[in-house]
Amino acid sequence: MENTVAPGGLFLEVTLARDVEMDEFLINLGADLDELAARTPCSELRSPAGPPGRPSPPQLNRAMYGTCGEWTYVLEDWGMASWATGYQGKVESMLPCEGEEILCLTANRFSHPAVIIHAPDVCACRADFGTDTGQGSALDAALSAAGAVFPSMPEASEAEVVAYFEEYGERLPELVFTAVGAYTGVAIDQDAVKAGDLPGVLIAPA
Repeated sequence: MENTVAPGGLFLEVTLARDVEMDEFLINLGADLDELAARTPCSELRSPAGPPGRPSPPQLNRAMYGTCGEWTYVLEDWGMASWATGYQGKVESMLPCEGEEILCLTANRFSHPAVIIHAPDVCACRADFGTDTGQGSALDAALSAAGAVFPSMPEASEAEVVAYFEEYGERLPELVFTAVGAYTGVAIDQDAVKAGDLPGVLIAPA
């Protein structure tokens, strides 16, 4: 996966799903069925305006989506990944199902740090950026190989940990994306992301 960023260098939340149909996954996230069928480029999406004198409609966040190989991907840039907020809030439609695999990277802007949530089946595991899930999985191996697992105490001294973060901390999201790309084989066209050319939908936060 390329280190995908939004226009202006904003971090993009990425949710990847395998062995689940794309439209079904997006509907479970809260996408509107008609909007989804239109396949409107994300740059052309407009939030609906409420009638005069009526309360404003709920906040809607834009999401871009597509497929690569056997994976569906959903990209967002509002600081959280919709799937992660729904999963952590135990929204039934967003709970992982048997036979599906979901891998979510979220900046977790409102509750740092950034995290990885990996559900290779019905059970999910979580890792802060800079660590692995502790499951000894192929994803963990990819994170280690990409340099995305930083040293920590007590295995390393405080000085070693600080020095490593000072040298590589700014590159941590890039290293995580590199690892996820190696694990999934997903590559996302950065130019299409920056231009908003990928199809998009509006999703209300869970």
